[in-house]
Amino acid sequence: MQKALIALIALGLNLVACNKSQTAPSEDAETAKVETKQEATTATKATAASATAPAKKIEVPPMPNQIAPPADVAAAPADAQKTESGLAWKIITKGTGTKNPAAADIVEVHYTGWTTDGKMFDSSVTRGRPAKFPLNRVIKGWTEGVQKLVQGDKALFWIPGALAYGDTPTRPGAPAGMLVFEIELLGIEEAPKPIPAPADVAAAPADSTKTESGLAYKVIKAGTGKVKPEATSMVDVHYTGWTTDGKMFDSSVLRGKSAQFPLNAVIKGWTEGVQLMVEGEKTRFWIPSELAYGNRPGRPQGMLVFDVELLKIIK
Repeated sequence: MQKALIALIALGLNLVACNKSQTAPSEDAETAKVETKQEATTATKATAASATAPAKKIEVPPMPNQIAPPADVAAAPADAQKTESGLAWKIITKGTGTKNPAAADIVEVHYTGWTTDGKMFDSSVTRGRPAKFPLNRVIKGWTEGVQKLVQGDKALFWIPGALAYGDTPTRPGAPAGMLVFEIELLGIEEAPKPIPAPADVAAAPADSTKTESGLAYKVIKAGTGKVKPEATSMVDVHYTGWTTDGKMFDSSVLRGKSAQFPLNAVIKGWTEGVQLMVEGEKTRFWIPSELAYGNRPGRPQGMLVFDVELLKIIK
C-alpha cells in the first residue's frame, strides 16, 4: 500500500505505471476437460472415501500486525482544526522543530492509515521502516496536511475522499472515501530550486511537430545515434517536467541521477514520444492530459511539458 500512497515510479516520481499483482484467469468453459463416465465413477469413489477420512488441518497464516484505530476514527472531533478544502487535523504529540515543510520538500514520516470503520489498510510502523518522498507527489490531503507539521509533530488527519483516492477510487485496491491517518514527521529535506520553465511552456509553438494522437514535440538538441528505441526497449534518460503554468513537478536532472525504465511502462506520451528519438537527442514534448495522467489523484493535471534527453538505449 505504500506504493499506492506515495505513487513513486521508475522516472523517479510518477511516470511508470504501478505494479499490480494479477490472478490467473479461470479456464475457459469451452476448453475445459470433459469428464468421462469412468472418471466420474472414480471421482465419486474418491469423494466417498474422503468423507470418512479425518479432516486435514488447514494452516492459516497469521494476520499482519494491526494497530488499533483512534477512538474518533469515524469522524473528526469537535476540537480538530479544519481547512477550507475539508481536511481536518489534530496534533497529538508536539514536536521540537520550528520549520514547516514546503510542498516540494522531501519528508520522512511514519504513518498508519485507517478507513472510518476502523480497518487499518497501511502502516510504515508495522513494516518498521519510515517512508520518504517529495511532499507534492502524494495525495492532496497529505500535501496540504503535512505542511502544517514541524519535525517531531505527530498528528491525526481526517482526509475526505476528494483529497485522497476518491469516494469511488479509480486505482484498483485503493481505499475509498474518507481516510484517517496518524502521521509523525521525522525529517525534512529542503527541495532544490526548480529548473525554470521554457518560454513556450504554455502551448506548443508553431514550429513543433504534431502526431495524430495529439502529442507535440520539438527537437532542441540533435543526437548522434542512428537507431530509435522500440516500445519495449529499456532506455536511460534525463528529464524535467512542468505544468503549463510553468511549475516544475519533477526532474532527474536536479536529483543528479538519470532514470532507466522499459518504454512501455510509462505514460502513453512518453512511450510514443521517446520512440521518435535517437541517442544523444534532447526533445521537448507537449503531452495532452489523455496521454499523461488524466485526472488521477496525486498526479500533475492537464497537459504536461517535458524536456527529455535520451542518453542510451540499453536494450
